[in-house]
Amino acid sequence: MNSIRQVPTRVKTRRVETNLGAEREQFDKQQLSSISKAINSTETPVKEKHARRIILGTHREKGAFTFWSYALGLPLASSSILSWKFCHVLHKVLRDGHHNSLQDCMRHHSSLIEIGSLWGNLHDKYGQLVALYSKLLCTKLEFHVKHSEIRPNLEVSDEVLERTAGSDINNVFQLTIEVFDYMDAELRLAETVLRQLNTSIAISTLTAGQCRLSPLIQVVQDCSHLYHFTVKLLFKLHACLPADTLQGHRDRFHDQFHSLKTFFNKARDMLYFKRLIQIPKLPDSPPNFLHAASLAKHVKPVVVIPNEDEPEPQDDDDDEPEPLIEVSDVSTTSSAQSQFDIFDQTFGPPNGGFDDRDQQIESLKREVEMLRAELERVKAEAQRYITQLKSQINSLEGELEEQRAQKQRALVENEQLRMELEATRRRNAEHESVQATFGEAEKRAQSTEQRYNKLKEKHTELVASHAELLRKSADTERILTATHQTHEQVERTKMQMSFEVERIKQEADMRLDEQKFEMEKLRRELAEKMAEMTHIKSTLQNNEKVGVELNSSMTSLQAEKERLMRSVSEKEAELSSLRQSAQAQQSSLQVEREKSSRDLGHLQSKLQEKASCEEQLKQKLLEEQFALLQGTVSEAENIIQDAVAKLDDPLHIRCTSSPDYLISRAEATLGSIDKVKKGHSDFVKDMADAGGLVRALTQFSHLAADTIINGSATAHTAPVDHADRLTESCRGCATQSLTFLKELKAKASIQRADPAAIRLLVQQILNLGLELRPKGSDIRQDELGDMVDNEMAATSAAIEEAVRRIDEMMNQARKDTSGVKLEVNERILFSCTDLMKAIRMLVLASTDLQKEIVEGGRGAATIKEFYARNSRWTEGLISASKAVGWGATQMVESADKVVLHTGKYEELIVCSHEIAASTAQLVAASKVKADRSSKRLTVLQQASRTVNEMAANVVASTRTGQENLEEKGVKVLELESQLENERLRLGELRKKHYGIAGVAVPQLAEDNGICSASSSPSHAGSASPKLSQAKPSVMRKPALAQKPNFPPKSMSGPLFTKYPTIVGCLKMNCLKMNCLKMI
Repeated sequence: MNSIRQVPTRVKTRRVETNLGAEREQFDKQQLSSISKAINSTETPVKEKHARRIILGTHREKGAFTFWSYALGLPLASSSILSWKFCHVLHKVLRDGHHNSLQDCMRHHSSLIEIGSLWGNLHDKYGQLVALYSKLLCTKLEFHVKHSEIRPNLEVSDEVLERTAGSDINNVFQLTIEVFDYMDAELRLAETVLRQLNTSIAISTLTAGQCRLSPLIQVVQDCSHLYHFTVKLLFKLHACLPADTLQGHRDRFHDQFHSLKTFFNKARDMLYFKRLIQIPKLPDSPPNFLHAASLAKHVKPVVVIPNEDEPEPQDDDDDEPEPLIEVSDVSTTSSAQSQFDIFDQTFGPPNGGFDDRDQQIESLKREVEMLRAELERVKAEAQRYITQLKSQINSLEGELEEQRAQKQRALVENEQLRMELEATRRRNAEHESVQATFGEAEKRAQSTEQRYNKLKEKHTELVASHAELLRKSADTERILTATHQTHEQVERTKMQMSFEVERIKQEADMRLDEQKFEMEKLRRELAEKMAEMTHIKSTLQNNEKVGVELNSSMTSLQAEKERLMRSVSEKEAELSSLRQSAQAQQSSLQVEREKSSRDLGHLQSKLQEKASCEEQLKQKLLEEQFALLQGTVSEAENIIQDAVAKLDDPLHIRCTSSPDYLISRAEATLGSIDKVKKGHSDFVKDMADAGGLVRALTQFSHLAADTIINGSATAHTAPVDHADRLTESCRGCATQSLTFLKELKAKASIQRADPAAIRLLVQQILNLGLELRPKGSDIRQDELGDMVDNEMAATSAAIEEAVRRIDEMMNQARKDTSGVKLEVNERILFSCTDLMKAIRMLVLASTDLQKEIVEGGRGAATIKEFYARNSRWTEGLISASKAVGWGATQMVESADKVVLHTGKYEELIVCSHEIAASTAQLVAASKVKADRSSKRLTVLQQASRTVNEMAANVVASTRTGQENLEEKGVKVLELESQLENERLRLGELRKKHYGIAGVAVPQLAEDNGICSASSSPSHAGSASPKLSQAKPSVMRKPALAQKPNFPPKSMSGPLFTKYPTIVGCLKMNCLKMNCLKMI
């Protein structure tokens, strides 16, 4: 059994774990906020403080895992600006973040390549920049992973650079090429940004231009260090290799030097960079690598970032200040906790306390799932890289075979040259004694020089082939190194590939050593040959020197004689010219005096003209300033008049506004009135400057119009008394504003214009808005919780009652109606029932989410205290619940009226729209305090979408039913018209058939009780008015189409036997009549 002394230690440990979990949650929240604010689709530069928080987060967690976990969720494929700012933040993290961030970023190397290829294929200006930036970041990652001694910010000493390059000249050669590639990627991005900036509207003082220019600060920092590295490495290469071999390196450096100098000069002239960075100046000409002494003249360019002493202003989007990192140890925590009550230390916090262990477990599970997915992706990429490397190894083996064949050919050629050299030596030894004349020595020297040129060409070819082998070997090493770093999970395959590559490297090194040995031998032979040629040339030069000296002495004497003669003639000509110039100067002085007097009079006349012109310009300036003021006043009058017109606009009646927003608009209008008054006084003092008054009037007109419109919109939801007063105040404000603007348009009345009357009316609108603001004292704070439960229960009850009433209406409709009307009513009522069920599910989901919000946010407080603390949110829930219940009741009433044919279908459509709006209000009120990752919030949103779908179904069912009824009515009218025509035709047929059968028509008419027209014309004449007076809606058969009154006879008599055709026609007509009756 544990003693009482051991219990506080456990409690202390548990509380420390709780504090660590809370700190981790706060850190994740802060990182997510900084990443979302720094990387967004707004065309503004990344704020420094957000990037600084992300960088501090990498140092805190010793890596960039959290950054990548949130960055992978960003929609980079949807916005090029978002991808551009992501690349900028990633560049900052690589430069200034923790050193482990390099390895974390390298794991997502393929994602950067995909982003670059995606935006590189699209025709978008930012897309091209994103493609270049992603390529630069990939080059940066590959370079620093391969050369881990060089930090990603490139701030290393010369000793570290020397140690990285090593003593092997091949490594130095390869490192120089990689630095060149690194510099090319940086300069290509900078040149593209500046080119787009020159061809677009954006400049460096606008946010659009600064969004493009802000990443160039990191580019300037990288380029300054890369330039220094290139100079150092090239001087080292020139100290070890011939100058002809490095001609390509020098040309590439010269191109990069001029591009970098142009980039630095353009950036130095931009206003945006002057306050953020001090860009160094490069020398006028590139260093001369052929002279080793030029290295002493090289000065390392240094980029200076000035420290900002003033703190950055707090943004509106920062919800909370940045918390300090806790550095206190456990002893401080234990000493603070020792002051707690012994009961709390013994038994721990109460059950209502918040414990984040479950949340930590969930976060760890999510991280495990992410890591598992990342592992599967890495394995797939590793398999793909292995396949690529195998194909590259096969190609390299083929190239090695070609190099082996070239080496054999070079050895054969070297052997031939060696044999020629030996033959030459023997000939020189045999003919050395007989070398007498200068012509033979000259011929021998020429032949030797030709052979030397051949040897030099062969040597150049060998050096070029050697450099090509070095480049291919370096490419192989780069690919293998990248594969080694990316696929740590496939060690077995990697070991096999490393052994294979090591074997290839050893073979390549052996071949390189053999070629070096052969080159050294050739160099020694060339040195001996050069010594012989030097001796021959010195002999020739000594012979030529004597003749040259004699010729030069004769030439110098002749030149001295000619020089003396020329000097004598020049002196004589100079004397005569001096005399002529003295005379010319006297005459020119006289001319200058006359010209100066004329110029003086001309300048005085110009001065007078300039004074009059200045007076005219001043007058014109006054007129233009007043015309500008009149134009601004006219535009302000149009804005106010447009606002007044909206007061009487029927479409504006549906617009509403809140008293709080009206108060904010009125307060802003009062501030703009003060600015107008100040601008008016300044303009009265100095009418040459109307800028202040114009700006104040522009702001005043928009704010006054906004206040008038929002005042009218607020009056639509206010009580009648307040609504009338608020409307009259808005109209009075508009009238006074137009009067004031009218006085400003005339010079005579501009002095007495005063906006005091407008200020009084705006103050009245502000006071009315304060009166209309909902009072918190109407409802007691402790009753809010009960009211929420009551309103939600009342809403559920209203929905249940609505469902019951709809069922009753459906049963009643089935009893009272049939046919198309019954089908239409059933469809409408079924859709209403589905809508009510969806609303009920929405209310239940909202209730569950509300409980989760209360349980998660109340802490140790009670539910009523939580509702009282969040009274505005609670009132919103109550209002939304009332709106949903009221909408359900109104829909039932409208459906009842539609079924009973006392209402309109449009009322049911409007009710469905109102219910959709009320449910949206309820979802918005519940979503304010809900957690974004809450499952119940997802259920609520799904229920809201279902409600919208059901409301749309109600509208569709109503409109479909209305269209069906109209179509059925048209069909009935058509069938009735056809039936009338068929009856007439049937009567005519019967008349003809009876005439053919020999039955007298009068007899048939007499048997049927109908008098014929010939026997009783008076009766026929009296019958026709009756027929004409019959109602058009009552369908009556014609007289000839009436069925006879005599009993039916079987169709077996002599008449029917004699005329079978008549029998068939009568049967067809009877069948047709029965069909028409059924229709």
